[in-house]
Amino acid sequence: MDSEWNDSQPIYRQLRDRVVAMILDGVLNEGDPLPSVRNVAAEYRVNPLTVLKAYQQLVAEELVETRRGLGMFVKAGAHDLLLKGERQKFLTDRWPAIAATIQRLG
Repeated sequence: MDSEWNDSQPIYRQLRDRVVAMILDGVLNEGDPLPSVRNVAAEYRVNPLTVLKAYQQLVAEELVETRRGLGMFVKAGAHDLLLKGERQKFLTDRWPAIAATIQRLG
């Protein structure tokens, strides 16, 4: 994960997005443990509560599960769920502009 932060978005959201990118890129696979909250907080010099908030968002999105006493792990089906969401986002957000450009160009 990159340690640069964008001031236009909360850090917890950027952490969440980085974990999502790691899942999509195959860096984190189904069943893999997420780095501990303490390790991430220390490595990126952020408050552990910020990391925990990012991880809790991933749990709420059903991408990650908590295993009591063991940590947090990528859930089965997380990659497919993310791909489906990314495809839908592309089709609704970006495809109309691309289609319009193609139509203009003939």
